Amino acid sequence: MAKVNRARSTSPPDGGWGWMIVAGCFLVTICTRAVTRCISIFFVEFQTYFSQDYAQTAWIHSIVDCVTMLCGLGFALCYSPAIAMVGKYFSRRKALAYGISMSGSGIGIFILAPVVQLLIEQFSWRGALLILGGFVLNLCVCGALMRPITLKEDRSTPEQNRVCRTQTQDLKQGSPCSTWTKKWVHTCLCGSLQQEYSFLLMSDFVVLAISVLFMAYGCSPLFVYLVPYALSVGVSHQQAAFLMSILGVIDIIGNITFGWLTDRRCLKNYQYVCYLFAVGLDGLCYLCLPMLQSLPLLVPFACTFGYFDGAYVTLIPVVTAEIVGTPSLSSALGVVYFLHAVPYLVSPPIAGWLVDTTGSYTAAFLLCGFSMIFSSVLLAFARLIKKMKKTQLRFLAKESDPKLQLWTNGSVAYSVTRELDQRDGESVAIAMLGSNLT
Repeated sequence: MAKVNRARSTSPPDGGWGWMIVAGCFLVTICTRAVTRCISIFFVEFQTYFSQDYAQTAWIHSIVDCVTMLCGLGFALCYSPAIAMVGKYFSRRKALAYGISMSGSGIGIFILAPVVQLLIEQFSWRGALLILGGFVLNLCVCGALMRPITLKEDRSTPEQNRVCRTQTQDLKQGSPCSTWTKKWVHTCLCGSLQQEYSFLLMSDFVVLAISVLFMAYGCSPLFVYLVPYALSVGVSHQQAAFLMSILGVIDIIGNITFGWLTDRRCLKNYQYVCYLFAVGLDGLCYLCLPMLQSLPLLVPFACTFGYFDGAYVTLIPVVTAEIVGTPSLSSALGVVYFLHAVPYLVSPPIAGWLVDTTGSYTAAFLLCGFSMIFSSVLLAFARLIKKMKKTQLRFLAKESDPKLQLWTNGSVAYSVTRELDQRDGESVAIAMLGSNLT
């Protein structure tokens, strides 16, 4: 078998074959996220055919989303690696590249929503699912576009692992029963994992992870209940599918324009803030939704929610890379999308239970809205505290010693000048002691 050519580069190329990676990721998001979000069009069909309530029917969509984010099964084998590959090929244009890549979800919804409704009418829900399954086979083509790349910072890790394995084998052959050998083997086996997932101990990443849980809880139910809610307020089936199309096409605009805007020099340093802004506004849209009970009012809602949904989805990999760095981006994104799994699993059934219990969508939408707002506020509060601590450390350093040069790394602060002064003092004392003894 022919060996796969591995591209080598000292830094992300920001172009070239990277645009083919973007195209592949674009098609992956169409075949995965767009298809799963169009399941809401099947919601009423499933509910009618199986004679189940909202909570029971919602498990269908929940399990699909959960397995995608939780396991190495199905869509998960395509979605997370494709997104991570884009981060490997782009640095300066990362937000734009992610914007184009993630816009596949919006384009897919825009195209598939009316098509799926037409397929259901023509071939029933079973035939429509069969046709969608054939369409999803295009993921095999997307995988063929993913060419590995080795960056400068990635080259040391394989060499270190190789040396570790070699030394481990030698020690095993020399003294297989030695306690010292066993400790060395344990160190070598755990070293690579500790290095790869060291970001799990970062306080910034822990806060991001908690925030993602609340954000994922809030964003999922809308794509399950928008069509049923529209039907409940008197909107026709075709118009409800049209709402999903609007949501999809505006999602595209949010992906691309927000990615392009946040790559500009004026906003480059505020991508974190832009992410918080987008998540918070989607939460506010949720709070207004129960008051919108006609098609002319639901269309502006779909436009607003769709735009900022595309905006923050684009910035998730960018914000993650800002916190953990590019070398750990693939592993960190895997953890971030893994954290989506549990909220995706439980939020639609919980929302369905609230609808069944209260006879209204109000409680379900309000809970989702407050969840997304809390996600945004939590990250903003954490960033504010971090800046206050840095400012306080600098102020205390200047007040205590004018010669003090403060170096900061998170919450750690130390003075090179003070250490050098102490070493100089020790050297002088030793010299004087030596001369006295002489």
